[in-house]
Amino acid sequence: MEAIILAAGQGTRLRPHTLTTPKPLLPVQGRPILDWLLAALPPVERVIVVVHHLADQLEEYLRQQKHIRHWVSVYQERPRGTGDALMCCRKLVTSERCLVLNGDDLIRAADLARLAAVPQGLLVHPVTTPHLFGIVFRRADGTLERIVEKPTDLPPPQWANIGAYVFPRQVFDLKLPLSPRGEYEITDAVAQLARQSPFYVVEARGWIPIGNPEQWAAAEQADLTRWLAHGD
Repeated sequence: MEAIILAAGQGTRLRPHTLTTPKPLLPVQGRPILDWLLAALPPVERVIVVVHHLADQLEEYLRQQKHIRHWVSVYQERPRGTGDALMCCRKLVTSERCLVLNGDDLIRAADLARLAAVPQGLLVHPVTTPHLFGIVFRRADGTLERIVEKPTDLPPPQWANIGAYVFPRQVFDLKLPLSPRGEYEITDAVAQLARQSPFYVVEARGWIPIGNPEQWAAAEQADLTRWLAHGD
């Protein structure tokens, strides 16, 4: 298994910090966000990091880090959404399955290990603000029924898609449509795969999004003592 980390975004909601530091390299409790993420990965053969904004800084970090021996970066020429970032890796992925993760959130190692154990799937976590997230609906057998983006009529809590997936290599054979906002969405790949075969929904027991200054401050105060423990 290989892992793809999406790290090309500009982190506009965390400016001015992200004007000079790529969001995945912002520090949380003394180490970059990306460092937490690499340390939490299950065993993988290689990591592919999609870069764009301040790519040189990310590549310098990757050269110095000690978590992953085999890695490669791929430059997303014109960021056009998470689906486009995924497809940038089409020619690089050689494994039968790959993890795909946002490069700017904290996810527990044990949750990533449970995600890696299913043939294809995504991680979810309960949220109290469903209108800010893609909300996941499951069938009785625990597989994905559908994802509804930022619904305004659902009471909290709801299960949110937190941007962590495991895909079969066949994901790169899909044709993604251009979304109404002019981007290619990774959730369209999820929807297509889910129509073909069971797509598993795995509950994450810990997730810290870092999308704005308030969330970044909360991450600094969070108890991350067992965040990197691979067992539940």
